[in-house]
Amino acid sequence: MPPVIQHFARNTSGRDWAVGDIHGHFSRLHEQLVRSGFDFARDRLFSVGDLIDRGPECRAAVEWLRQPWFHAVQGNHEDYAVRHVRHGLVDTDNWRANGGSWFLAMTDEDQRIHAEALATLPLALDVETGDGLVGLVHADSPVRAWDKLEGLLYSRPRRARGICLWSRQRLERHDATCVGGLRALVVGHTPVTRPTVLGNVYHIDTGGWRPDGYFTLLDLSTLRAVPALPAPSAALA
Repeated sequence: MPPVIQHFARNTSGRDWAVGDIHGHFSRLHEQLVRSGFDFARDRLFSVGDLIDRGPECRAAVEWLRQPWFHAVQGNHEDYAVRHVRHGLVDTDNWRANGGSWFLAMTDEDQRIHAEALATLPLALDVETGDGLVGLVHADSPVRAWDKLEGLLYSRPRRARGICLWSRQRLERHDATCVGGLRALVVGHTPVTRPTVLGNVYHIDTGGWRPDGYFTLLDLSTLRAVPALPAPSAALA
């Protein structure tokens, strides 16, 4: 059984970046990584989830999860796929309307293979940096103190998972309450036109999966967006 929270030690040989929702646009993201100077041998990329649905390259999610430099938390779209295979308790019409057609069209065996890979993703992760701990969840933290999250995920899993995967209330209410025990919490789920910070919560889904959007790459050491630099194209490391 995968951990509900995955911990990462400080990267002493390279940089750690976070990225917002990908939604099946891996080639576009890879191009931006290259232009921004990402070092596939030393750097690490942390995703806030929603790797799949809506885009043309959803099957590539499994390939990216095999890369040693790429790590992700589970998003609500991964949760759709896992629940569909495990017990079928999914509103397939809603999922189809939100980009799930590619998954529903696969064979049962292909669905199982993809769901098993997505089920290994934790609901949360945290990364040591030189200035403190940075956490990631898909949507929001259900607790005000990070060290309480694991206990809540076990004691009240339905409520805790719902907030981690689905909540938009922080942005809707302009809630600037900080999550204690973290230097920053990085989330996606709700598209924003530019990175938005409320308290110590960084919303970085700037719609890189949309025609008019872009991927925000957040340097976890500086908590600043990484600028894109001219660079030649490179194959997936």
